[in-house]
Amino acid sequence: MFSKNKPTDGQETSVTTKPTAPTPPSAPTPTPPNATPSAASAPKSKAAPSILSSDLVVTGHMKTTGDVQIEGTVEGDIQAHLLTVGEGATVKGEVMADDVVVTGRVVGRVRGIKVRLTSTARVEGDIVHKTIAIESGAHFEGSVQRNDDPLNTDGKKPSGS
Repeated sequence: MFSKNKPTDGQETSVTTKPTAPTPPSAPTPTPPNATPSAASAPKSKAAPSILSSDLVVTGHMKTTGDVQIEGTVEGDIQAHLLTVGEGATVKGEVMADDVVVTGRVVGRVRGIKVRLTSTARVEGDIVHKTIAIESGAHFEGSVQRNDDPLNTDGKKPSGS
């Protein structure tokens, strides 16, 4: 037991407090072997995008379910959830993503559910999309084709029709 004396106007007052018992640490809850520890304790947060810096040159294909931001040069196909081609970036190959934002240069086919070409974009190739936005000033050479499922590579145009 603790007591604390505090004088007020010449009178003594006694305050008594009871110490609290320390709480024992709780046992950790077991997590499944394929789950990450943070996934068991908190809602899944969105991962940060993968950023390829302006001085990076990549030769080869890239595939991810996450977001990718290209600022350098890529020679190969790219598949992602959200693909952003930066203003100084160059991609030579096919790009496929749910959302494609081009502010730089793409030489090759662009396939996306939502495709956006900004005013600084340069695209040399065909675009297959569900929805498209092309800002004034964008440079585009190729054809544009609307498709309800633009990411389906098996459903290419049937021959002989």
